[in-house]
Amino acid sequence: MALNRVTAGELQGRQFRYYDYVMVAFVVILLLSNIVGAEKRSVIDLPWIGLWPFGAGILFFPISYVLDDVLTEVYGYARARRVTWAAFAALIFMAGMEWVVVHLPVAEGWNGQAAYERVFGSGWRIVGASLAAFWVGDFLNAFVLAKMKIWTQGKALWTRTIGSTIIGEGADSLIFYPLAFYGLPDWPVQALLMVMLSQFVLKVSWEVILTPVTYAVVGFLKKREGIDVYDEGTNFSPFHTRV
Repeated sequence: MALNRVTAGELQGRQFRYYDYVMVAFVVILLLSNIVGAEKRSVIDLPWIGLWPFGAGILFFPISYVLDDVLTEVYGYARARRVTWAAFAALIFMAGMEWVVVHLPVAEGWNGQAAYERVFGSGWRIVGASLAAFWVGDFLNAFVLAKMKIWTQGKALWTRTIGSTIIGEGADSLIFYPLAFYGLPDWPVQALLMVMLSQFVLKVSWEVILTPVTYAVVGFLKKREGIDVYDEGTNFSPFHTRV
């Protein structure tokens, strides 16, 4: 099936078969990554290097960047922007829900409050850092990929998926860890820098490893949707709401 090369502006009112599914997957992975793995610092014993700390969320969070690449590559920056805002709103709701539930009065005889506060009682620093890092990193990732697609005329997909991840994930790590953990007794500066570096390296490595998967998903979606979107003439402002 031949793909129609179109600009984002030519897709007004068009319905897509799989866009909603990719959006839901993106939001779910993002929320679970922030709930389950954002704060835990793990360690692995690497040959010739020794013990190397890393944030546990690294195992799953990079999948959201792969999906962001897929959204931008297949459906264009404007629709990826809509998903980013949906995910941002979901993160805010999740943070609000966590705060309310943690601070609800405890019923007599229930002894799980301390554990509940430890797991779900993220402080304002972590919540704010997570929101800021996600917002900046995700928009940078989509912007760079969309621009590189035009520059490369749609060739060499791997260059823009990896290139956009380097920029987006780099910004994410640089923003999140200092804002969330700098100055805390459990996070000395050396450990903070090592985790931040390892997060960046591992996130980009995940993108490289998952490149065949990205190719397969992008190829499948483009074939099924019958389009190849180029963001020529797109308004790249993150605050522009039209698709």
